[in-house]
Amino acid sequence: DDLQLALALSLLDTEDQMSVCSQGSQHQQINGSSSQSSLLQATSVSHTQGGSYSQIAAIRSQRKNASSLQSGHHSKMSPQETAQNCDLDKDTQELKMSPMVCVQMMEKGDSNELEKPKRSRNRRQRRKGGDKQVVGVPCSPSGLPPVLLWFRRDLRLCDNPAIIGSLEVGAPVIPIFIWSPEEEEGPGMTVAIGGACKYWLHQALSCLSSSLERIGSHLVFLKANGEGNDVGSSLHTLRELVKVTGARTVLANALYEPWLKDRDDKVVSALQKDGVECKMYHSYCLRDPYSVSTKGVGLRGIGSVSHFMSCCKQNPGSAIGVPLDPPESLPTPAHWPQGVSLDMLGLARMPRRKDGTVIDWAANIRKSWDFSEEGAQVRLEAFLQDGVYRYEKESGRADAPNTSCLSPYLHFGQLSPRWLLWDAKAARCRPPKFQRKLAWRDLAYWQLTLFPDLPWESLRPPYKALRWSNDRGHLKAWQRGRTGYPLVDAAMRQLWLTGWMNNYMRHVVASFLIAYLHLPWQEGYRWFQDTLVDADVAIDAMMWQNGGMCGLDHWNFVMHPVDAAMTCDPNGSFVRKWCPELANLPDDLIHKPWKCPASMLRRAGVLFGQTYPERIVTDLEGQRSQSLQDVALVRKEYGQYVDKRTGCDLVPLPPRLVSEALGLSHQEEGAVTVGKQFLLPVITRMEFKHQLEDPDADAASNPYNAVLKGYVSRKRDETIAFLNERDFTASVMYEGAQRKERMESDYRRMQGLPRPPAPRGRARRTPTAKDKFSIVPGGVVTSLR
Repeated sequence: DDLQLALALSLLDTEDQMSVCSQGSQHQQINGSSSQSSLLQATSVSHTQGGSYSQIAAIRSQRKNASSLQSGHHSKMSPQETAQNCDLDKDTQELKMSPMVCVQMMEKGDSNELEKPKRSRNRRQRRKGGDKQVVGVPCSPSGLPPVLLWFRRDLRLCDNPAIIGSLEVGAPVIPIFIWSPEEEEGPGMTVAIGGACKYWLHQALSCLSSSLERIGSHLVFLKANGEGNDVGSSLHTLRELVKVTGARTVLANALYEPWLKDRDDKVVSALQKDGVECKMYHSYCLRDPYSVSTKGVGLRGIGSVSHFMSCCKQNPGSAIGVPLDPPESLPTPAHWPQGVSLDMLGLARMPRRKDGTVIDWAANIRKSWDFSEEGAQVRLEAFLQDGVYRYEKESGRADAPNTSCLSPYLHFGQLSPRWLLWDAKAARCRPPKFQRKLAWRDLAYWQLTLFPDLPWESLRPPYKALRWSNDRGHLKAWQRGRTGYPLVDAAMRQLWLTGWMNNYMRHVVASFLIAYLHLPWQEGYRWFQDTLVDADVAIDAMMWQNGGMCGLDHWNFVMHPVDAAMTCDPNGSFVRKWCPELANLPDDLIHKPWKCPASMLRRAGVLFGQTYPERIVTDLEGQRSQSLQDVALVRKEYGQYVDKRTGCDLVPLPPRLVSEALGLSHQEEGAVTVGKQFLLPVITRMEFKHQLEDPDADAASNPYNAVLKGYVSRKRDETIAFLNERDFTASVMYEGAQRKERMESDYRRMQGLPRPPAPRGRARRTPTAKDKFSIVPGGVVTSLR
């Protein structure tokens, strides 16, 4: 871009020189003053790294006007000068069109390998240089109406299609953010944006505003307002902005929550009726959830990520394309609309005590995270250089940084999933498990579009009648990390202080709440939505539905609150960090302090009920058996929702899937019609199928017991098994050799023969064994040779 700009300016200077030569000496003074002023203007544009091509045309037209005034009506241009000006007009048009052509080529993606632009190898070097101070264009010389760039959950400059689309218009760009809490929450008990998410949003908006100021623009904050039924409406605010600014175009990136999708559809329809162009770009997910179809795949296995990926492969949508680089500048309007300050949105408002002091509950969150887009890139780079190599087998470790911690940046759009996928594929280690997480994310949004009541309504009808506990004391102890089980308490304290925990620990605390405390999954969902900085309605709702035994995909495991520590915290480092009152306990007892002797507890300074809480439940096996019996009872009571042949649960299909499945036979799809409902057998845990035969049986007698026993690693288990087998073989050989020596000695003594000579070889150990059974007699070794 800089090279093209320099070439264009040199052509303009050449034109001026030729026009000076063609004129008479009587106009030299006027001509010199006008060319000097034009040259100064061109120099000011060349110093701006993001100067627009429309300014070049403006300077050129100004010079033409000056030349026409000097020469008057009697002077005419020579044919050579006319041809030169025509060539210059052509070059200027090419310069104006080149950015648009480049963007269109990038948007075509990898649908055609021949047309796909090569991805620059130094993209990360360009990203690092994105912090340079860039002066934006002060105003648009063309006088086009401005473009409203509506930021929502796409708080980034890199790989932002809406920003590139606004530059294609060639008009001034006004970045805006509209806060409308009523629209964000949606219907039901979604808790779409809790306290931790609001605080992250506040910090992310501040960072985005700073990034826009570095490229010569700034973010206008607005609070949604309205009248009558439009109170808190983004549409009303946009209409007011259109009147004030005269904008004729509104651009944004699409959101896929059903209530936000309905809001956006109404906004697009209303603005188009008003004569305002409104366009939504796809960038929040890798695949548009409303474009996923089950045609050619069927409905068997729906809810699993394998089924979802098969649907995407069978029915491919638009190409993912290549990531877009950030803009160097944004053209600014002559007059900015009036907004409000970021603090006026009330996103980071802290509670106050009665004495007026502020309760700063987000202090640890500020220390734990970098809220900027650059912070997301730094975390991604660090993970791809180190943690990605351990992610495949050790991602469940809570005591080691083996996960990417990128989920909050993905949620708020500070990192695009396309950028993440490209960088993950470009890394030396390409773990399928890590890339599969992006498919899980898209699957969650697909389920939310199919079942809009996913955050609060159980998908499996029988499980709505489950007998849950209403013990608020147990719920409060779980929320505060005071259950008496160190692994659960450490995870819940980490969640409260930092707003995050890894995926394995989320499974541990969810299993404890549902399977051992018998508390409804909705309580866990609402707490996660309020305390997680990456709280995502679709992902959390899908996870808690599956963990609560009522989602499309049953978890085929239950995490034990003690045994799970063998996998995620074998040495107790995680517990010692978040439960320091247990730091002096030994490794083998830190996860079960109730088994420590009294003298050990005294030396460690642990006093149950004072320094560390008592266990809120003691009979874990009994609680687990009760949970299984409750599930068996409701499945037996609502037998119409259980398939008699397979024992699987039946789930009513949403209208969208019914319309897709009507073209296929019911036998092929496995759907059963009951009344006016279409019921589909879904994945059901084998443990529940067996429990239905004997509802009163305990969990220990169930051959499909789903309680997952922890392990440090499979490699460790295989190594131990190999050593045990080798040591056993060596001990058997040793006992056989000793038995043979005793028999031979007894025979010689009975026959009166002299003792046999001592063996020449010396007894020695195997190279790596450390036990007494690995001692091999020297004679045996000699005989083996």
